[in-house]
Amino acid sequence: MGQRLSAMILALGSFSSLLAGTADATEGGASLYLPGFHGPGAALVPPPGVYLENDFYMYSGELKGGRRIQIGGAVLADVEVEARADFLTATWITPLQILGGQVGFGVSVPFGVPRVSSGILIEAPPLGRPFAFSQRDASFVLGDPITTALVGWHAGNFHWSISGSVNVPAGGYQEGELSNLAFNRWIGDVSAALTWLDPELGLDISGTVGFEINGENPATDYASGNAFHADLAITKNITKEFSVGLQAGYYDQVSEDGGRGNRIGPFKGRVAAVGATAGYTFTVAGTPVTTRIKVLREVDVENRPQGTIGLFTVAFPLGGHAHPTPPAAIMAKY
Repeated sequence: MGQRLSAMILALGSFSSLLAGTADATEGGASLYLPGFHGPGAALVPPPGVYLENDFYMYSGELKGGRRIQIGGAVLADVEVEARADFLTATWITPLQILGGQVGFGVSVPFGVPRVSSGILIEAPPLGRPFAFSQRDASFVLGDPITTALVGWHAGNFHWSISGSVNVPAGGYQEGELSNLAFNRWIGDVSAALTWLDPELGLDISGTVGFEINGENPATDYASGNAFHADLAITKNITKEFSVGLQAGYYDQVSEDGGRGNRIGPFKGRVAAVGATAGYTFTVAGTPVTTRIKVLREVDVENRPQGTIGLFTVAFPLGGHAHPTPPAAIMAKY
């Protein structure tokens, strides 16, 4: 049973990606989608129960060469970003089914310290008051909560799911500041995922495609464009506890930024990121705990900072499983 639950909780690392994201395109170079969150087991949904996950996110990047970006209403250049943020996610997989698929709901709350510095202030926002600009802005902030609904199916080695997430502009947005974790705008994201998991080989091939729909920030009157995104992860279990693999993510803004507060033009963003991942599962007092680390480098970037992404995940069930046995395909045989 311990091995079965360990394999089951490995799936939790997949739909955390549906619940959180930060800092990667549109206004201020920030989007709900984050390259690397949709990892191994992207379409796996565990049995009914309550699950808790914590994702620690690290990002270091810069926007050089005189390229402009708009943050907090100000137009800047020579920008450097150092972010450390935490995403706490609670997920409830219900006993309900839709067309044979398991139904789940989740909420994620981000908090942390984004550090933003700029060498050049090109234009301050016309807010009728001084702009709180500093060469380096860093403060502890609470991000917008993100809610998600999902449905997942499986048949043999194949698993697939669909989901919808909504970013609710209720976080600690600080008007006129460079350092913000909250978007202060409504954002919707719909996605579909497919996982092929061979229990004999211990091989997981997972892909996700999605579309992000952005609203307007009422504090800055900046309307961010919509975007397509995709992820691919290929991992291999070396033992029943340890796995390694490769990851890639792609984000492409398909509609231009706009709004009365936009003073830098269309500013359509694009990024491709590639990297590696490793996961380890163990048991604490009979409870399976899954950990995973991911490191990705942004290699093809347009209209946004370019840098390195790091993610460290810890996930475990809180109990309430109506069906303790997961689908047979995720009982890896070692």
